[in-house]
Amino acid sequence: MAAAAGSRDVEFIRARSDKRQYRRVVLPNALEILLISDPDTDKAAACMEVEVGSFSDPEGLEGLAHFLEHMLFYASEKYPGEHEYTKYITEHGGSYNAYTSSETTNFYFDVNVDNFEEALDRFAQFFIRPLMSQDAVLREIKAVDSEHKKNLLSDGWRMYQLQKHLASKDHPYHKFSTGSWETLETKPKERGLDIRHELLKFYENYSANLMHLVVYGKESLDCIQGLVDRLFSDIKNTDRISFKCPSHPLSEEHLQLLVKALPIEEGDYLRLIWPIIPSIQFYKEGPCHYLSHLIGHEGEGSIFHIIKELGWAMNLMAGESTNSTEYSFFSVSMRLTDAGHEHMEDIVGWIFKYLFLLKEDGVHEWIFNELVAINETEFHYQDKIDPISYVTGTVSSMRLFPPEEWLVGSALPSKYVPQRIMMILDQLSPERVRIFWESKKFEGCTTSAEPWYNTSYSVENVTPSVIQQWIQKAPTEKLHLPEPNMFIPKDFALKEVTEKVTFPKVLRKTPLSRLWYKPDLLFSTPKVHIIIDFHCPLSSHSPEAYVSTDLFVDLLVDYLNAYAYDAQIAGLYYSIYLTSDGFQVSLGGYNDKMRVLLNAILKQIANFEVKPNRFSALKETTVKDYQNFNFRQPHSQASFYVSLILEDKKWPVAEKLEALAKLESDSLAKFLPNLLSKTFLECYIQGNIEPSEAKSIAQEIEDTIFNTPNTMFKSMSPSQYLTKRVIMLENELKCHYQIEGLNQKNENSSVIQYIQVHQDDASSNIKLQLFSLIASQPAFNQLRTVEQLGYITSLSLRSDYGVWALQVLIQSTVKDLLRLRSRFRFKARRLLRTKPGAGGSLGSFVYYFFFF
Repeated sequence: MAAAAGSRDVEFIRARSDKRQYRRVVLPNALEILLISDPDTDKAAACMEVEVGSFSDPEGLEGLAHFLEHMLFYASEKYPGEHEYTKYITEHGGSYNAYTSSETTNFYFDVNVDNFEEALDRFAQFFIRPLMSQDAVLREIKAVDSEHKKNLLSDGWRMYQLQKHLASKDHPYHKFSTGSWETLETKPKERGLDIRHELLKFYENYSANLMHLVVYGKESLDCIQGLVDRLFSDIKNTDRISFKCPSHPLSEEHLQLLVKALPIEEGDYLRLIWPIIPSIQFYKEGPCHYLSHLIGHEGEGSIFHIIKELGWAMNLMAGESTNSTEYSFFSVSMRLTDAGHEHMEDIVGWIFKYLFLLKEDGVHEWIFNELVAINETEFHYQDKIDPISYVTGTVSSMRLFPPEEWLVGSALPSKYVPQRIMMILDQLSPERVRIFWESKKFEGCTTSAEPWYNTSYSVENVTPSVIQQWIQKAPTEKLHLPEPNMFIPKDFALKEVTEKVTFPKVLRKTPLSRLWYKPDLLFSTPKVHIIIDFHCPLSSHSPEAYVSTDLFVDLLVDYLNAYAYDAQIAGLYYSIYLTSDGFQVSLGGYNDKMRVLLNAILKQIANFEVKPNRFSALKETTVKDYQNFNFRQPHSQASFYVSLILEDKKWPVAEKLEALAKLESDSLAKFLPNLLSKTFLECYIQGNIEPSEAKSIAQEIEDTIFNTPNTMFKSMSPSQYLTKRVIMLENELKCHYQIEGLNQKNENSSVIQYIQVHQDDASSNIKLQLFSLIASQPAFNQLRTVEQLGYITSLSLRSDYGVWALQVLIQSTVKDLLRLRSRFRFKARRLLRTKPGAGGSLGSFVYYFFFF
C-alpha cells in the first residue's frame, strides 16, 4: 500500500459510547480525508465537500455551480454509460444525493458494504474525468429550470431570496443561486457564450486542495486507506484558493428596515434579523448558544410564553444562521395569529425589552454551566445514526475545525467568557435590526417586486426612536430569566437485563391496555422509549370527529409546552400526534427523569379541559393550515387524493374545513367524553429499563388515565376494536380520477399511477422490494433524464395499512396531462411485461390517479 502524504495519528475528541475507529489522511494531491472503520455496519458511505459554491458563480451565469453539481452525476471517461453511478448505487441497496450551498458543494452516497469499492470508484470519477456531453448539458439545464419552477411558489425560497435581494449588490450573497433556463441558456446564448465551455472552465475550480472527504466502511482503517489512496490520488491539485467573502453583505442602508412581504400561503410570520460576527470564530465560548437558549426559551417569563398566553403567536425560534466564517445573522422568528398581526409593534417591543433585560441582568455563569452539562451529556450519549447521515454531518467540520475536533465541532462550548456573550448581545440593537413581516393582509399595499421570484414587498424605515416608542407602549407583563432546569439527568447507570429478549414481547395484558417490552441489548445507553397508542375508534368516523380530535391533540401539546420545554432542552423528547384511529404519545431520552415527564403528560391528558382563548388561537391556525393544502406541490396533493379514495374514513380537506368552521370550544368539550368513552391503550417500552419497572409504568398509565377522579376515559370492549383497511381494487380494473389544480398560479401538473399488489406477507414483500430496487433507477432515468417529463419523477413502494403497492409519480411543467397520461400507460405495460415479480406477475390490480 502506498503511503499517503501527511498521514498521521490524531487523538480525536469522541463520544464515550463511540466504538468506531478513525484516521486522518492527506493524499499527495493535498486531498484531506477522514477514514471511519465500523465493523458492525451493513452500509458504507462517503461524502465529498468541495469549497466551491454558488458564491463562485461567474457574473451573468447564475446557478452555474448548482448546474455543475447536477452534471457530475451523468458519466465519466471510465464509466461512460449515462447514470452508471446512480444505477449501480440503487441496484445495490444504496442512495445518493448532492446539494450546492453558498460556499461549498457536497456529494454523498451509501451502499451495501460488499459493493462499496465499485461504488466509491464511480464516485471518485466525479472529480477526475467527468464527460459532461453536449446532449446531457442541454437536458440537465431543463432539469435545473424545472427545479427552479417547482420553487417559484415556495414561500421559503421566496423570502430567502428577498432577504438576499435587500443586501449589497456587489456582495455574492445578493445573487440568485439555483439557476434557470434564462440564466443558463437564454442569456448566455445572447452573449455568445457556449455554456458547456463555461461549465468545463468552471469545473477547473474543483481542485483537490479545496476538497474534504469522509469515507465510512466496514473494513479496517488500513484497508480503507489503501482504497482511497488508489481511487482518489488522480484528482488534480491546481492550488486554487478557497472563496472568501469580501465583507458583510449588509451595509448601513440595509439596516433599520421594516419589510412587508406578500406570501403565497396563509399565515403571518415575523422575523427580526441582525448581522453579527460569526460565533464560529468563538466556538469554544458559545455566545450565540447562550443567547439563543434564553431568547428562544418557551418557559414562564419568556417572550414566547407571554405572547402565546395573549394569543398572539404560535411558535418562536431564535438562533444564529451561519452562511460563512466571514459573516452571520442572528434571527428571532415566529408565526403570528391574526391578533398578533395587530400587535406586531408590541411584540417587537417585548423582544427588545428582553434583550435590554439580558444586558441589565448580566451574564450568568450558572446558566452557561447548565448548558455545558446538557451539551456534554448529549454528545457522549448520542444515538448512533446511519452512515450516510454521519458522513454528511461530519464533513463540514473538516473545513472549520482542527482535526482533533472534527467529531465534535462546536457542540461542546466550554470556556465561560461573559464579555464575548455581551459583545454579541450588543450587536442585537435597534440600530442594526431588519424586520421582515409576511402577511396576505398586505395585498394591494406593496410597492416593489423581487426580480427572481416576483415576491411583492414594500420597505419602510424603522429607526431606534420608533422602536423605543414600541418598547414604551408594550404591555407590562413580567419578563424574567428561566429557573434552573430540573430535568437535567444525573443517573446514567445501565440496568441489568437477565432475559435476552430478541423481539418485543407482551409483558402484560388487561382489559384496559397491553404492554409490549424490549430491553436495550445493542446500544447500551441510559435511554428509554415509551409509546402509548390511544385507540379511540370514534376519532375519525366523521369530518367533525376528525377535526375535533385534531384540535384536542393540538391543545394537549399547547398546554404542556411551558412545563415540558425544559425536558426537551435536557434531552427528554415527547410528541403527541393524531393517528388513523386515535392519537399517540411518544417519549424518548434519558431514563433518569422520564417518569417525571410521563406523569405530567398523563395528568394533563386525564384532567383535560378546553381553554377558550387557546382554542380560538389554535383553531385559527388549523384553518390556515388546511387552507394551505391548496398551495402544496401538485404531487403532494395527488398523493393525498390517492389515500382519500383508497381509505375508509379519510375526509376531503374541504369537508374538514367546513366542520372546523362550525366547531366551537363548548362543542369540543361536549365531544370529548364521547370520543374517550371507548379507549384501549397499546403500550411499548424499550431501552434501559427492567421488566418490573416497565410493568410499573404500564400500571401507572392505566391508573392515571382510567382511574383519576375527573377522567373522561372509559374502557373499550374487544369487539369495538377497529382495524384500518383500504379498498381492494378489482381484477383488471382501471380507474381514472382527474381534478383541476387547486392553485391556478402553479404551472405544474402531476400524475400518479398506483398499482395495488398484495397484503403484507414476508415473501411477497421481498419480491416487490426487489422489483422496486431494480426498476426505480431505470424508471427515473427514462422519465426524468431521457424524456424530460419533469424534475420530480419516481418509482417507489407504498404501504397503506399493510396493503403494498407500486407507485409511479411525475410532476411536470413542460408536458401536458394527456402526454403524461399516454406515456404512463405505455411505460406501465412495458414494465409489467418485461420485469415481473419473482414467481409470477407483479399484480393484477391497477388504479390510476391523475391530477393537474
